[in-house]
Amino acid sequence: MMLTTLSALSDPTRLRIVELLKERPRTVNEIAEALDIRQPQTSKHLKVLNEAGIVGMEILGNRRRYHLSPLPFRLLEAWASGFKDVAGGRLDRLDDYLKEIKRERGMEDEGDAIEHTNGRRGPDS
Repeated sequence: MMLTTLSALSDPTRLRIVELLKERPRTVNEIAEALDIRQPQTSKHLKVLNEAGIVGMEILGNRRRYHLSPLPFRLLEAWASGFKDVAGGRLDRLDDYLKEIKRERGMEDEGDAIEHTNGRRGPDS
């Protein structure tokens, strides 16, 4: 299911549709108008999103209103959370590197580091 979700979201127009639906449910015509694309194109994108389980639909007379389905996003969040250690480790290494540079330059706090990198001298210089 993860590959299907990622594949469906890889298209920029479908991703924009999902962003719109994040705000509130919408009809095909509302989506088409908001994205300035034709209704048949919008319907094709919604069909892909629906088949991937990303959106659900309710029929209101002769109109269809689309909304986001929560399950694919929960699964996507769970999958992405497995990469927190990777991102956190890189940020930790960056923090260590910045502290090392700070020590080498004899800076005492982050304010000094910012002033130094901006080319300005501190108030006690």
